[in-house]
Amino acid sequence: MQPLRRAVGLPVWADVFLRLGAALGLIFIVVMIHWFDREGLVDNVDGHVSFLDIVYFTMISITTTGFGDIAPVSDSARFKEAVIVTPIRFLVFFIFVGTAYNFIIKRSWEKWRMARIQEKLSDHVVVLGYGVSGSQSVEELIERGTPADKIVVVDPSDDRLREAEKLGVNVLAADATRDETLKAARISTAKNVLVSAGRDDTSILIVLTVRHLAPEVPISVVVRADDNELLARQAGADNVINPVRFTGLLLAGSANGPHIADYLADLASVSGRVHLVERVVTEEECGCSISELGTGGRGLRIYRNGRAIGFWEEECQSLQPGDVIVEIVPSENGNGGG
Repeated sequence: MQPLRRAVGLPVWADVFLRLGAALGLIFIVVMIHWFDREGLVDNVDGHVSFLDIVYFTMISITTTGFGDIAPVSDSARFKEAVIVTPIRFLVFFIFVGTAYNFIIKRSWEKWRMARIQEKLSDHVVVLGYGVSGSQSVEELIERGTPADKIVVVDPSDDRLREAEKLGVNVLAADATRDETLKAARISTAKNVLVSAGRDDTSILIVLTVRHLAPEVPISVVVRADDNELLARQAGADNVINPVRFTGLLLAGSANGPHIADYLADLASVSGRVHLVERVVTEEECGCSISELGTGGRGLRIYRNGRAIGFWEEECQSLQPGDVIVEIVPSENGNGGG
């Protein structure tokens, strides 16, 4: 199983060509310096300095080998060797040393570091599938304040993962239906799992696998066929989202009022003026009405013993410990501030 990875500043092939081009450019400069000042060089073998001798002398000079068969003898040649060629020699040396560090030491260290991060991952969000829904959910999570390094994206497509890497998240190129893949993503210590594989059958299989490995982790899954919603819940999904049905609800709502769909979209996005929050009732709010929340939000319903209770019902007039509240609060873009 491949370890997690994150985006690097420069692709490997580009880095190689840049370094190689810089080294060859510097060597070419030294060749030209030696060629134009070849009168200041002496060949102790045949007394004639050819272009091949210049290339040879440049390479042994750059590498500090120095056999002594060709040597600078004039003051001009020695001055150029000391002032121009020697700094270039150091630059070429540092380029090769830097390349060795970057491709051997640094990258090995990065793989080791990511492996250690992978081992210690906990309380993170695992996104299985980086299609349209998966990519939107990752962007929304980051906007809502989830650190990018606390998100793991799993997808078999390298093209999709390259897009995910640009956001700074951890990525894993693998099949999310495999136990080994989910174990590598530390599914058992995850905070939430979001499944959007693009196909309902694949998504349900992933939910089954996740629930087998992590019985307590909350799972949200996207399915597109109505008759697959029950299967997804039976597979172990806590939340089943049907984008086709939700779109239909928006369309129907817009027929009854031009602003209903706009408000629902506002609620769903953190960039809107208001957003929905689900939380556990605080100790100070126990005994109060749902209309008297400490956050100043508008309570919509509570969940008590697995039952949904609307704000108009009598039970909402006295909150109890353990109640889960769903409320609307203003966002930072709202008039009331966040």
